[in-house]
Amino acid sequence: MTTAILGTGSYLPESVLTSAELGTRLGVGEQWILDKTRIAERRVAAPGEATSDMAAHAARRALEGAGLEADEIDLLIVATSTPDQPMPATACTVQRKIGATRAAAFDVDAVCSGFLYALVTAHGVLTADPEARNALVIGADTYSSVLDYTDRRTAVLFGDGAGAVVLSKTDGHGIMATTLGSDGTLDHLVRIPGGGSRRPASAETLAAGEHYFAMRGREVRDLAARVLPDVIARVLKSTGLEPAGVDLIVPHQANGVMLQELADTLALRPGQLHLTVSRYGNTGAASVPVTLDDAVRSGRISRDDIVVLVAFGGGMTWGGAALRWTGRA
Repeated sequence: MTTAILGTGSYLPESVLTSAELGTRLGVGEQWILDKTRIAERRVAAPGEATSDMAAHAARRALEGAGLEADEIDLLIVATSTPDQPMPATACTVQRKIGATRAAAFDVDAVCSGFLYALVTAHGVLTADPEARNALVIGADTYSSVLDYTDRRTAVLFGDGAGAVVLSKTDGHGIMATTLGSDGTLDHLVRIPGGGSRRPASAETLAAGEHYFAMRGREVRDLAARVLPDVIARVLKSTGLEPAGVDLIVPHQANGVMLQELADTLALRPGQLHLTVSRYGNTGAASVPVTLDDAVRSGRISRDDIVVLVAFGGGMTWGGAALRWTGRA
C-alpha cells in the first residue's frame, strides 16, 4: 500500500508584474533582473485576494482532475508562510470555502519547502490510518503582502499563487521514497522578524520594517547549491535510480540562474528539469505544485514516468519525493 497523486490543480492571479515594470520601479532595469534571476514576470494577488482564496481555486481544480468531490477528502493540509491570519489555520478557511466537510484540516509552515512537508505528512497519515483514503495537499503563498517593493534583493524574486494535489491510497504505483531535513542554526537566513510572540506588532516594529520578508540571498543560494543535489541523491537511493533515469524533476522555482546551475551539476538532459520560474517567479510553497500542474497539463508527464519533486526553504528546510506517476485511474 502506498499513495499516489490522482489530480493536480493551480491558480495564478490575473495581475502580471513584468520585470520591465519592476526594474523601472526599482531603478535597476529589466536586464539586471533577467541576468540575476531569469524571471520575466510574476503574478500579484488582487486587492482583497488572500491565500485561502487562491488555495480554494487550486483545490477545486485538483479535485476535478482527480474526479472526486470535496466531501470525499479525509485530510486537508495547506502549506503556507503567508496565512490569511495568525489563527485559525488557513486550511480551515479553505475547508469551508470548498465544502470539504469530512476533512481534518491544518496548516504547515516550512516556507518554500512547505508543500513537500505537507505531502510527506499526508502520505504518512494515509498509510497509517485505515479509515483515511484521500488527502488534499495545497501550497499557497501571497508574498506580495509581505514584500518591500523598494528592496531589489527580494522584490524581484517572488510572486503569488497556489497549487494543489489530491493524494489517495493505492495498491499500485505512487510515492516510492521521501526525505525531509532542516538546519535550525540557519533560521536567520530567511525571516519576517516582526508580528510574532518574539516581536509583537507595534509602532516600533512597523517603523523598523520588521513585517517585511527579509533574506540573505547569497548564503541561501550557496546552501541550495549544496543541499539540492544531495536531496535528489537521497530520495533516489532506495529506488536504485540515478538522476539520468528520472523522467522529470520538478524543483522549487527559487531562481532561474540557480536552477540552471543545478541542471549543470547533475548533468541533466535539456527539458529534464521542468521550469515555470520565468513566468511566475518564486511562489513559495506554491512553487512545486504549480510547476507540477503545469507539467501535467502541458503533457510533460505520462503514466509510469519517474518524477522527482524537490524543494528548499526558510528554516532552513528541504525535502524531496520520488514517485512513479499514476494520475487519475
